[in-house]
Parts: sequence; structure tokens; C-alpha cells
Amino acid sequence: MSGTREGWRGWDDYAAFYDWENAQTVQRRDVAFWQRLAAAADGPVLELGCGTGRITVPIAREGTPIVGIDRSEPMLLRAASKLRRAKAAQHALLMRGDIRFLPFRRGTFPLVMAPYGILQSLTREADLAATLASVARVMPKGGRFGIDLVPDLVRWEEYSGKKTLSGKMGRHTSISLVESVRQDRARRLTIFDQQYVTVRHRERRRHTFTLTFRTLSIRQMSSRLERAGFRVDAVLGDYQGGPWDARADAWVILAARR
Repeated sequence: MSGTREGWRGWDDYAAFYDWENAQTVQRRDVAFWQRLAAAADGPVLELGCGTGRITVPIAREGTPIVGIDRSEPMLLRAASKLRRAKAAQHALLMRGDIRFLPFRRGTFPLVMAPYGILQSLTREADLAATLASVARVMPKGGRFGIDLVPDLVRWEEYSGKKTLSGKMGRHTSISLVESVRQDRARRLTIFDQQYVTVRHRERRRHTFTLTFRTLSIRQMSSRLERAGFRVDAVLGDYQGGPWDARADAWVILAARR
């Protein structure tokens, strides 16, 4: 396993393009789900891998106290700017840190959220185990853990130098995304080679980086949660509470700290 690429690599480079891409893909379809969970929490909320604040900012705007932790400084700088523009910075604390070793006291957070596949950036089994143990430590008994997993695709091989998105980023920049996808099935890894091409005032630039994700099935993730001291209460197939099946667009697990 020593040759496995760590999942945090590439995210500093991704920061400049993250919001543009997600505005066209996941958009805001999951935001209300996380807002409902946060509003029902009896105390502060912890968001793992808060990134540019796509979930953090709407929750803070509603007055819910939230802590966002992320390893990427460029991502956090963008989140801080968005919080200031939303006049919600007083309700949020952003922290640069490693989710495997959460720097908080025991039982601090009645709700911990792991939106949009953040746990899939943990490319080694030991990393996932350390994170789940760390999350369990900072939650009280009965605390809720919400996890969103991005479903795997059967035919990733179709993505080889494929132009998947294009449009405008801001008023003066044209942008396109060309993706190639590789898989290491023995390690359950999916590797995205990203190439963003920007054109601004006739200047053409290429921005290339790689993102690596590890996909576990619902059953596999549930068993790891159980071993870490959680009870799985629900598995959802969408953000409205619909039932899960293998073809669902979203894989959402709601667990409680035993």
C-alpha cells in the first residue's frame, strides 16, 4: 500500500476551479439536506473537508455555529472570502487540519458532516479507520454522523481525454475541462487526470493535476462504521430521504455514535 497516492494531493490546484465545476454538476441539490441536519443539531456542527465553503456558508448564513476543517489552504481562503461576503463569518470557524487527527475535545460536536465524498479521499484503509475513530472521539453518545458517498461508475473507461464541461468562469475567462480516468480495482481507487484550459484576453493556459478517490460499497462503509462505534440508522438514495438502491444518484448514510 505504500505506493498509493494520498487523496489530499491535487486539491490545492483544484481550488480555483472547484466552485465553477460544482455549479454545473452537483449544483446546490444537496445543500438543503445538510442545512436541515445542521438546524436540528443541539450544538455546534463539524464539517469534514469543508473546501471552499459550498456547504459551510449556507449553514453559517442561517446562524448555525459550524466549524469547517480542511487540509487545503487555497480552499480555505476561498471559503473565508465567501463567508465575509455573506456576512456570516461570526457563525463559522475555519481550520486547516487533518481529518484523521481532529484537534477538538471529546464530545464537542453533536453533528459531524462528511459531504460529497470527502471520506473517499482517504485512499488507505488505515486513513479511513483513523478518521472514523477521530470522529467518534469528538462526538457525544447519540451524536449523528452524516456521510455522502459519490457512487462509482461501471464504465469509467469512456473517460479518456474527454471534454466534459465548458463555459465561462467570470466575465472574461472561457474554460473547459478535459478528463481522463484510470482505475486500480485491486485498491478500489479511481484516479482523475484533470486538465482545465482557460482563455482570458487571448491568453491560453493549461492547468493539470490529479485527484484520487477510493470507493467502498454501502455495505463495506457500514461495517467500518460499526467497528468504529457507530450504529447505522438510515441509508438514503437521494437528498429528500428516498430509499437507496445500487443505481441511486446519491449514497447517504446517517449513523449515530453508540
